[in-house]
Amino acid sequence: MSRKAGKNITKARSAVENRPYPLNEAVPLLQKVKFAKFDETVEVTLRLGVDPKHADQMVRGTVVLPHGLGKSKKVLVITSGEKVREAEAAGADIVGGDDMVEKIQKENWTDYDAVIATPDMMKSVGKLGKVLGPRGLMPNPKTGTVTFDVANAVKEIKAGKVEFRTDKTALIHVPVGKISFTSDKLVDNATAVISSVVRAKPAAAKGKYIRGAYISSTMGPGVSIDTSGVEAAAKA
Repeated sequence: MSRKAGKNITKARSAVENRPYPLNEAVPLLQKVKFAKFDETVEVTLRLGVDPKHADQMVRGTVVLPHGLGKSKKVLVITSGEKVREAEAAGADIVGGDDMVEKIQKENWTDYDAVIATPDMMKSVGKLGKVLGPRGLMPNPKTGTVTFDVANAVKEIKAGKVEFRTDKTALIHVPVGKISFTSDKLVDNATAVISSVVRAKPAAAKGKYIRGAYISSTMGPGVSIDTSGVEAAAKA
């Protein structure tokens, strides 16, 4: 089985030239060389000219993908009072207060894709760092997941809002959809991500900002992409 996979990826890689492709060429190429039998996730990876060890060079933000991710995220809202009904009406999958905090603490429960909390609940939610932090689920005001406007927060996540942040090696990995999407939808989603990262450039970052960019699918090869056009449009 592994030998076959080896042949498949080798064949796919041989179809990709060692050069940056414009997004509208890279995406169809990625779809053409696919060989996996499942609907792979497509991801954009950016290598940035920042030093993540310095807080003022950390790149972090969110973007609502124009065409979503191909699956609706399961959203948990931790709140109280009137906001419970507001969260339920907006389409939250699970809504609760201290009972949810207790369940997460006692059971290490993480059967959801995103967590929103109202500011009044953060004293309790703050205890959940060990469970939610490593999974990237901890509510944060910077990403709009600590807010009293729970209806809007739920709707944005359901519509395909994704978070991006630099890791220790100054890389950003962001899913932009499924390989079964039309090429145009993947190009639109990838453009939205790159534009948002460009606009989030820290003032302290010097020199070339995007030093490398790739688009890939779960099993497929990475295709180098030319981001100059997207960068110019985002700065305009």
